[in-house]
Amino acid sequence: MVSAFKPLNKRVLLTLLFSSLILIFLFALFLGRYPATGFMNPGLLWTDPLARKLVLNLRLPRLLTSLLLGITLAGSGMVFQMIFSNPLVEPGFLGVSQGAAFGAAFAIIFLGSSIWVIQGSAAFFAVAGLGLSYLIARRVHFGGWILRLILSGIAVSAVYSAGIGIMKYTADPLSQLPEITFWMLGGLWSVTWREFFIVLPVSVVAMTIILLMRWKLNILSLEDETAFSLGISPGRYRLIFLISATVATAALISVSGIINWVGLIIPHISRGLFRSDTGMSLPAAMLLGGIFTMVCDTIARISFAGEIPLGIITSLVGAVLFIILLLKKNIKVQK
Repeated sequence: MVSAFKPLNKRVLLTLLFSSLILIFLFALFLGRYPATGFMNPGLLWTDPLARKLVLNLRLPRLLTSLLLGITLAGSGMVFQMIFSNPLVEPGFLGVSQGAAFGAAFAIIFLGSSIWVIQGSAAFFAVAGLGLSYLIARRVHFGGWILRLILSGIAVSAVYSAGIGIMKYTADPLSQLPEITFWMLGGLWSVTWREFFIVLPVSVVAMTIILLMRWKLNILSLEDETAFSLGISPGRYRLIFLISATVATAALISVSGIINWVGLIIPHISRGLFRSDTGMSLPAAMLLGGIFTMVCDTIARISFAGEIPLGIITSLVGAVLFIILLLKKNIKVQK
């Protein structure tokens, strides 16, 4: 009797998360500094041309992008944590985030401030970070494959960070340096329909691949010998998951800038609700990630007249949630 109700309870909880995501999306769409009351009556879309343009051309693409950002970062974070059997890794782990930051800084200083150039350069160096980490790991001759990949990712991220520091030092302090700084803080204030449709196909395809293959993540978290005995090739499937998660993350980071903690803390919360079985915990992480980034972006958008960078809000809220989780685990251990 008890075991028969557990799947039902998880499905009900997943349905509640999906319903909450829809409600938060609709609420955030009409919440803002216009009109003066802070919440827009949906009827204004038909009577107020300014309200219609504001919602359809500014808030809607930005909100959809924040939703896509949360789904991608949380889903990719779950993939990385399961593959590496390490709860402290995130999507930017293999030089992806630092590579994107380096690419954006490089474009701002040497290629101009065109949004297309910045996005293209950020995406290129982010994917290059994964490729370089993979190649270095293949050349290392000690330790297991996962250890070699982790060490390679740390080294590549360090090289990218040093390059960013050099470019910030040489950047024009009146124009280029502020732009690099704001991009690294992360934010969606410049997102329009154009940016959303640029990242939409890449993210949807990558996340669909991950969702359809999510059952294999449970096996990939085991030893290679165990995975082989169950009839799958761990190396091939790890590569598929890593490429899908990295490409999707690079695409979103190229638009949003560096957004921390989403891919780290949301998988923890999802596993706390649904355990480690990715059949349920991975879709739940994507839903929770979408909710998290939409709420954080709405706070960043409406708190002050001068917008707070999204990366600051996600870091603050994510760090607080992480401390709460640590304290709860300590309490359980003491009991």
